[in-house]
Amino acid sequence: MSLSKVTFTNPEGQTLSGRLELPADQHPHNFVLFAHCFTCNKNLGAVRNISRGLTSQGFGVLRFDFTGLGESEGDFADTNFSGNVEDLISAADFLAKEYQAPTLLVGHSLGGAASIFAAAEIDSIKAVATVGAPSNPKHVKHLLQSSIPEIETHGKAVVNLSGRDFTIKKQFLDDLETKSLPEIAKNLGKALLVMHSPQDTTVGIQNAEEIYLAAKHPKSFVTLDGADHLLMKKEDSVYVGKVIAGWSSRYVDIPDAPKISSKHHVVANLGNDEGYTTQMKVGNHYMVADEPESVGGHDFGPSPYEYVSAGLSACTAMTIKMYVARKNWDLQNVEVHTNYSKTHAEDCENCEDPTAKIDTFEREIKLDGDLDEKQITRILQIADKCPVHKTLHSETQVITKLIK
Repeated sequence: MSLSKVTFTNPEGQTLSGRLELPADQHPHNFVLFAHCFTCNKNLGAVRNISRGLTSQGFGVLRFDFTGLGESEGDFADTNFSGNVEDLISAADFLAKEYQAPTLLVGHSLGGAASIFAAAEIDSIKAVATVGAPSNPKHVKHLLQSSIPEIETHGKAVVNLSGRDFTIKKQFLDDLETKSLPEIAKNLGKALLVMHSPQDTTVGIQNAEEIYLAAKHPKSFVTLDGADHLLMKKEDSVYVGKVIAGWSSRYVDIPDAPKISSKHHVVANLGNDEGYTTQMKVGNHYMVADEPESVGGHDFGPSPYEYVSAGLSACTAMTIKMYVARKNWDLQNVEVHTNYSKTHAEDCENCEDPTAKIDTFEREIKLDGDLDEKQITRILQIADKCPVHKTLHSETQVITKLIK
């Protein structure tokens, strides 16, 4: 996973802070917007775990703090539900301009309700997933129940939510009264996944039913049995991330891995815009090679010499296994560790000359089993007879010609 800090502005010109998570082994095939729960922030453990579940499946994820929360500018007291929706639209505009327009919206709790409203305004969104979302934004008012009279009388009140004090103004309550989520869900026209726990004591399970019944197909429901509202158990949020990634794959475009045809056993294909990320067909298998970031690559795959080292390790392990099987010796497992470098040859006459260095593969072998010293010595001798080892020691030739 690659994580970077990003910022963008909302319609009021305030700077919002986010984290952009990208998959570790490829360019993202789609981008996701994540809306956190009421008074939460982008760094909640559940938010991070869900995001990582998505990046592990090739998605890029932008999670950010709504106005007045976390690291984002603005005064929370001056915000409302409509502002959260506008923040999501601003985040989508930022992704479309700087990276790629998002196709998936994920929202937790009140962020789930905001995601449905925002999805109706963002053309690029093809699917929406909600987690523990209220069927109506007005549901938040029950969290403020004891303070509502003061808010109505004085225009605002300080409310303690999850151990933190927040100033809630009357305009926040008034804004909630204007929002009808069932009507928006009914006309959403995009795939919807509703995830909810029957044991959610903050936002009851009936909310999921109301959202699901209001929406039109394609729609899905997944129960989060045993989970609490904030998904405090890691296994719950990890599960949510995996399910959303799998479900959304039916509704967003995920390109197939490049297919390469060739009469040769191995072919490498590198486009002009790919840096050093090289698509390869090796026999009937598709792989990726790359260079480390230190030399300008993306590190999306092993380097060419790492592939050579891998070939030596694999061939050594296979050769040992074949020999020991014929001998019926007790070898339970073999590990072969190989490292490549260029080093000076022993007793070289001109060690100061860089050309005096030779290719060196350092190979270490670990044998697990009931073997005596004589057997171990023989196995190490056999290791030097593996075909790849012999090829590296023999005189070889590479014949190159142009394909027209």
